Amino acid sequence: MSGVVIRPYRDEDRDAIVALAPRLTEGVAAWRDADAVAAAVRDWVTGSLDRHGSDGHGVFVADRDGCVAGFVTMATRRHFTGEVDAYIGELVVGAEAEGTGVGRALVNAAESWARAHGLRRVTLETGAANGRARSFYRALGYAEEEVRLSRPVCE
Repeated sequence: MSGVVIRPYRDEDRDAIVALAPRLTEGVAAWRDADAVAAAVRDWVTGSLDRHGSDGHGVFVADRDGCVAGFVTMATRRHFTGEVDAYIGELVVGAEAEGTGVGRALVNAAESWARAHGLRRVTLETGAANGRARSFYRALGYAEEEVRLSRPVCE
C-alpha cells in the first residue's frame, strides 16, 4: 500500500469517485436491468457525496500519489431491532489497486468512523453473486446476517 493515504473526501475528488461507481455493478444478479443498475449505483454514490459532512454521513478516499484509488461512504442506519449501526453504503477500489490493501485500509477507516460516532457495529450489503467481495469481507471478520431471496413470477 505504498504511497496510499486514507483521507476525508474533498469536492475535487468527485469526478474520480463517480468514475469508479460502475465497479458497484459487479455481482448484481444477472436478471436485473444493467442500465437501471448503473443508474442506481451512480445515484447512490452521488447521493453519498452530497451528504458527506452532514450529521451521520462521511466519505473517505484512498489517495495514491494524488489520484483516487478507492473510496468508502459511511452513514448511520437503524436496524429493525432499533439499534443504530454504522453502515458502509459503498466501498470501491479501482482495478489497479485491487489486492494492495487499499480496501482493507478503507474498511479500517470506516470502522474508526463508527467508533468515533459511538456505534458498536458496522453493517454493509453486497451482491450474493459477488464472491470476491463476500470473501474479502469474511476475511475481515464480517458475518452474513440477512439474505434476500428473489423469484420471477411471470416471464
